[in-house]
Amino acid sequence: ANTIDEDYTPAAKQAPLKDSAGEASIANIDTLRNARGANPTAAVRLELQKTMQNYAAVFRTGEVLAEGCVKVKEVYKKLDDLKLSDSGLIWNTDLMETLELQNIALNAAQTIESAYAREESRGAHAREDFPLRSDEFDYTRSVEGQDMKEMDDHWRKHTLSFVDPATGEVTLEYRPVIDRTLDEEECKTVPPVIRSY
Repeated sequence: ANTIDEDYTPAAKQAPLKDSAGEASIANIDTLRNARGANPTAAVRLELQKTMQNYAAVFRTGEVLAEGCVKVKEVYKKLDDLKLSDSGLIWNTDLMETLELQNIALNAAQTIESAYAREESRGAHAREDFPLRSDEFDYTRSVEGQDMKEMDDHWRKHTLSFVDPATGEVTLEYRPVIDRTLDEEECKTVPPVIRSY
């Protein structure tokens, strides 16, 4: 909300669209509709599904995730050699499933690469080789008097993943977690605590 407030003016005109806006999407659809490669969409989707289930399940190790990163890259390469059986424009479920596959392949690459990089356990991300969470403070005791760790030395941060759609190569960046609410009077900030059962 603060970024919107700082960067945008209410009722400002939107910048004009380029003459070529949307052309890449139409070209992608045409390329897929006429794809006559070696890999049927359903087979690639199933292989990607099984790869993620086997290598990026809830309980993970670095060794398994590293192997999974390689496997996802291998599956991703198959997107360049897809085979569609229907080139029509009406009720083309083969095309729809292929567009969905492109999307989930991007997400799979980002998910497994991010999980491999995150050397801790937190929430639904459980690394058996890193069973504890890694915070900027030791939240098992009062933070008063503690020195905050540098962002590179802990995992209480957001992962920002970027993927090159052409290659599936993932780049990771990080940003700090915002701990404060926008209006303390309206909604008090709740400090982080270690989840224990």
